Amino acid sequence: MNFRDCIEFANKTQPVYFATIDGDRPRVRPVALQFADERGFYFQTEPVKAFYRQLKANNKVELCFYNAEGNGLGQVMRVSGEVEFCDDIELKAKLLEERPFLKSLGIKAPNDPMFVLLRLSRGEAFFWTMQNNMKESEIERIVFDCNP
Repeated sequence: MNFRDCIEFANKTQPVYFATIDGDRPRVRPVALQFADERGFYFQTEPVKAFYRQLKANNKVELCFYNAEGNGLGQVMRVSGEVEFCDDIELKAKLLEERPFLKSLGIKAPNDPMFVLLRLSRGEAFFWTMQNNMKESEIERIVFDCNP
C-alpha cells in the first residue's frame, strides 16, 4: 500500500475520529474531512473552539477513519502526525465556494479570521482489519511527507 491508498480511503470515509491532547488528557471527536490529496489531509475549524485551542497548544494528533464495509468489522486507517495551520487564501476561497455550509457557520470570506484551515501533511498511516488484529506491530506503516 502507498499514500495514494490513504488518500482514496480518506476521501470515501466520513466522519473521521480526530484525537487531540488537552493538557494531559486525550480528546476525541468526529469531524468532517474537507478532502485529502497529495498535499495531505485537510480539516476546518473556528478559533472559538476547544479543538482549535488544543491544536495550538499541541499539534500532535491521531486520526481514525473507519469503513464498515466488507467482511468482519470492516477496515480502519489510523493516521498520526502533526497538523499545521494553512493560510492558503485561494484554497480557502475554493472551499468556501464548494461548501456553502461554511457560510452558515458565519464565515464570510476566505480571509475571515473565523475560517481556520488545518492540514496534516507529514506522518504515518496504517490499515487495520480483523485479519491482522493480533499482529498490529507487524502491519506495514506508510510514512508520508507531502512538503517538498
